[in-house]
Amino acid sequence: MIQGALAFGAIGFPMVNFGRYAMAGAQQRTYSARAVALVERSLVVDMLFVPRIDFTPEGYSRSFSAREIADFRASGIDVMHNSVGVGSKADGLQFLAAQQGLAGRHPDLFRLVDEAADLDAAKRERRIAMVMGFQNAAPFESVEDVAFFRGLGLRCAQLTYNSQNRIGSGSTDRADGGVSSYGEQIIAKMNEAKMLIDVSHCGDRTTMDGIALSSGPIAITHSNCRALAENPRTKTDEAIRALAAKSGVMGITGVRNFVRTTEPTNVGHIVDHIEHVARLVGVEHVGIGSDADLNGYDDMPPDQYERLKGMYASSYAFRDRLDTDGYDHPRKIYDLTEELIRRRHGDADIALVLGGNFRRLLGAVWT
Repeated sequence: MIQGALAFGAIGFPMVNFGRYAMAGAQQRTYSARAVALVERSLVVDMLFVPRIDFTPEGYSRSFSAREIADFRASGIDVMHNSVGVGSKADGLQFLAAQQGLAGRHPDLFRLVDEAADLDAAKRERRIAMVMGFQNAAPFESVEDVAFFRGLGLRCAQLTYNSQNRIGSGSTDRADGGVSSYGEQIIAKMNEAKMLIDVSHCGDRTTMDGIALSSGPIAITHSNCRALAENPRTKTDEAIRALAAKSGVMGITGVRNFVRTTEPTNVGHIVDHIEHVARLVGVEHVGIGSDADLNGYDDMPPDQYERLKGMYASSYAFRDRLDTDGYDHPRKIYDLTEELIRRRHGDADIALVLGGNFRRLLGAVWT
């Protein structure tokens, strides 16, 4: 969902929990020892997470405060797929430069990713691995641009954003003609370059074509299940089955209108989507793609908040709030883990959801 400032104008068995731990922060929260231990020992991967949602010109150039750095360190996140909607090659270049500059100003906090081993190294170093991505492959203005951008650090790209591009159709297009002949070439080049293909915002036919045309596994980094929330941005059971048949992984988002179409909408309803994917195709094919920054959308400045909502088609069906209750603060991964524990999921399965599945996928695609 996230559009950046640069693109704005362009485009098992339950276990007993012994004790609880208080996590410091703006809102002090208490979590079970089991949840804290699970997050600590798991490689936690959020496959759509940006450092900061900010549409002001200085949004990407401002360094983080001591408080923001503390929130990152307390979040439990080890790997972030940092990706926004970009509309052109120039936008893509500017986004990569700005984000790599941000990482360079905070070398003790972020580690840029070149290969899968960097994910594990970041965990050991207590840094956050930053996977660079585009939520639109429009910057691939020629097939050679795939290798060009990979050389600059791009490791994941969504085929389309919400609208039609040269590659295929977006989720809110009136008609979906599927992946074009040019798009088929781009998919082949992405496979050749070992770049992860993402179809999160693609229309239904383009999603199915993207999965079928790829020679290897791909991802739905941040979407939910249409069986539980009717929305053009959610995915059909047919698409989820096809993704899993190719060994892909789907990240579940916390954007309110993709989680549930009625109130209330809380962390438990996010887990409903995780469980739906697990029942449909197996727990090995589901993970997290929160589609936000540490704090979510609802505390944005009012003018930016309204501007953001105005960028999307009415079929997105935004309600008064964008964030899901209980999933709008820096330590939301712990709340999700607690809900998985409450529902009697075993530690091994929870670790897969928290990041093990996406770690396996990234290792397979990038190797």
